[in-house]
Amino acid sequence: MAAPVKVYGPPISTAVSRVLACLLEKEVDFQLRNVNMSRGEHKKPDFLKIQPFGQVPAFEDESISLFESRAISRYVCEKYANQGNKGLYGTTPLEKASIDQWLEAEGQSFNPPSSSLVFQLAFAPRMKLKQDEQLIRQSKDKLAKVLDIYDSRLGQTQFLAGEDFTLADLSHLPNTQYLMNATDGKELFTSRSNVARWWAEISSRDSWKKVVDMRKPPSS
Repeated sequence: MAAPVKVYGPPISTAVSRVLACLLEKEVDFQLRNVNMSRGEHKKPDFLKIQPFGQVPAFEDESISLFESRAISRYVCEKYANQGNKGLYGTTPLEKASIDQWLEAEGQSFNPPSSSLVFQLAFAPRMKLKQDEQLIRQSKDKLAKVLDIYDSRLGQTQFLAGEDFTLADLSHLPNTQYLMNATDGKELFTSRSNVARWWAEISSRDSWKKVVDMRKPPSS
């Protein structure tokens, strides 16, 4: 029996939780190795051997190591194609291309403004940092334009890449979860009927519910 893959990083990280959701969808055994970033563990030589940029996640599968959550997720889908959710990364060239184009949209258009909002609305208050109101306004405006395009697309198809849940949808879960829990970010999604319907569907998946539970601090 193959050894479990290893994921390095805290589940509160959006990038780490993206990989965890993918592994759960694909029913791949894994070990989560926490990295204490406040103590600088992600900058230590041993960690830099598997993640040269000193960020999370890092990933190991037997003798190979990878970094960057979207690349890791694609690898997991390809290597473990015949288990779990077999259509997560498509089964034909056209399906894969459609998924890839929406993954690119997520990485290039959705992620920059949504990541800024996640930090400003979810993490800055926890860290007792002053929020940048101008950046919040700019990021909301940029994200609203992206979500207008999504709302149009989702009026035509059930999910972003077609009629089935795929990696393209999954990749949006981490940032959107934080924004839906932030009182100042939720309306961007709920005010668009197709986006709201889509979010309700993708966030109710068992795999994502497990990741959300992993993000919760342990009860004392």
